[in-house]
Amino acid sequence: MNVFLLGILIAVVLLLFSAIKVLKEYERGVMFTLGRYSGTKGPGIIIVIPMIQEMRKVDLRVIVLDVPKQDVISRDNVSVKVNAVVYFRVVDPSKAIIQVANPYEATSQLAQTTLRSVLGQHEMDEMLSQRDKLNADVQKILDEHTDAWGIKVANVEIKHVDLDETMIRAMAKQAEAERTRRAKIIHAEGESQAAEQLVVAAASLSREPGALQLRYLQTLADISNEKSSTIVFPLPLDLIGPLLGRGKML
Repeated sequence: MNVFLLGILIAVVLLLFSAIKVLKEYERGVMFTLGRYSGTKGPGIIIVIPMIQEMRKVDLRVIVLDVPKQDVISRDNVSVKVNAVVYFRVVDPSKAIIQVANPYEATSQLAQTTLRSVLGQHEMDEMLSQRDKLNADVQKILDEHTDAWGIKVANVEIKHVDLDETMIRAMAKQAEAERTRRAKIIHAEGESQAAEQLVVAAASLSREPGALQLRYLQTLADISNEKSSTIVFPLPLDLIGPLLGRGKML
């Protein structure tokens, strides 16, 4: 008899210990009583009546979800591979348990389809230059769709946009052609500005004959500084003009 009572006592103690659950600060327990939702509890010590109640733990910390590479065809028919990372957390534990069977897997699949859908509406140049805008667009769509699951998508970051070798070479040629075009434009603008300044200088010298003589002397001084065995002296036309006139008279 004593052995029987001791067995019952041990069973009751084990039953009581199994009914005590401890939830950490970042955990919540979704309670079901006879199969029906009866509330969310935690953190701390929780009593779960065996065979009557059931508790499902939910982690409230931020989850980092790595979205695998997706084949995306841009609006200008360029095939690229894009992967991303999604930061989300559960804000309503009851919805995360009741409304969806596997909230993490559901969020992952939704992130993959949303990434392909959003990026497919943009051209390749926009994928490379407007990544912040694309991140915000994907995050907004994901957050709207996961709200019914009690999930808050905090951030989405596109990690890599991979191009094939043919497209990389084409982009390199395009960049080189663009640099050549800009160099030619800058050179042409410089020539145009130099020509305008020469016209202004010529007009100024034509109005002041003395200035022309000073310029001539300056040129001679520059030539004298050159280390050359042959020096050509330019002779102004206004100096030889009178001599040519006298020659014609003779």
